[in-house]
Amino acid sequence: MKPPVERTRRGYRINLDVEERELIHRLMGEFRSLLLEPAVGDDRMRRLFPTAYHQAADSEFDDEFQRLMREELVASRLKGLDAIDAVLTPDADPSRPAQLLSEAQMSAFLQALNGLRLVLGTMIDVGEDHDLDAMPDDHPLIGEFHLYDFLSWVLDSAVRAMQR
Repeated sequence: MKPPVERTRRGYRINLDVEERELIHRLMGEFRSLLLEPAVGDDRMRRLFPTAYHQAADSEFDDEFQRLMREELVASRLKGLDAIDAVLTPDADPSRPAQLLSEAQMSAFLQALNGLRLVLGTMIDVGEDHDLDAMPDDHPLIGEFHLYDFLSWVLDSAVRAMQR
């Protein structure tokens, strides 16, 4: 079985089936919406824009850092999403060879996948001791936990491909 992402001599190939590509493409669209239209107090974005100054006495410094850097961080994430949007768009013709990603597109893919995982991980409050096998099948967020593990699997494969 091929890994979800592999390095070739000419670039990176994403080896996901049409449904998996559609899912990631749709999630990246939702991620784009979150970045462009953040709701006031939306806790899902907390891990995307972590606190720079952790001491209570330095809260003014952190507010200033967030004010200065947030726009740049959002612009960088949007640029990454733009770079891979066409590559991830599911192809209606499965007989066509998969498009290869360049090094820059692969970096954008990693950044976008990681951003998705951070948002989803915040939503389900995943921690270091996360173990999908320990989750009961009737847990109200079992689908989200499976999605988190799927994105983790793809991200891990992408990181390994870049290291080769």
